[in-house]
Amino acid sequence: MQKIYIALVDTPGLFAWMIRRVIKINYIHVVLSLDEEFTQAYSIGRRNPFLPLFAGFEREDIYRIYRAFPTARYKVYTIDCTQQQKENIFFQLRECYRQRFRYHYCIIGLFYLLAGKPFYQKRHYTCSSFLARILEEHHVLTFSKHFSLVTPRDFYELEKQEVIFEGSLRELCIQIDAQRLSHSWIHFGADSTGQNCDEYSALYYGGTLP
Repeated sequence: MQKIYIALVDTPGLFAWMIRRVIKINYIHVVLSLDEEFTQAYSIGRRNPFLPLFAGFEREDIYRIYRAFPTARYKVYTIDCTQQQKENIFFQLRECYRQRFRYHYCIIGLFYLLAGKPFYQKRHYTCSSFLARILEEHHVLTFSKHFSLVTPRDFYELEKQEVIFEGSLRELCIQIDAQRLSHSWIHFGADSTGQNCDEYSALYYGGTLP
């Protein structure tokens, strides 16, 4: 059995405040990571932390986010999946990353969300609808609504989750730094010659998408 990691994020700002008023919880952003150290964390998010509407498919850098929002709070939990499911998600994320500038935040979809009406515009998602679609396509999670209507609140209320962290982003960065220091270099996927293993090893050893 393998694990994937979901992070619920609470950040400040006017746009975040508006979303918070609608979904009625503090956590307004959702991130999917393939490893517990968040070296492979992805979502539909801000390309620039200070421009909330300039968003698309992004690799999340928690240290960059910390510099922009030092008071941000995170809730991280794990979801069980099979090795095949995790591998399939990895390759789909890799393809999305290669085409990352073709993915955009679905602003118009927010109005349909408020009306409770499903809506899909090609390659346009919210952070939660993107994750919902991927996880449903690979049969990791199922939701009782169309993926375009899934919000961070639906992830917050998931029953089958094991919370491994809840606190400030600063505390999370400290915890991850400690984990990295405790790992040996072999965990980064080097073979006996010192060269990196193939791309599939990156799925388990903290490598990054090309």
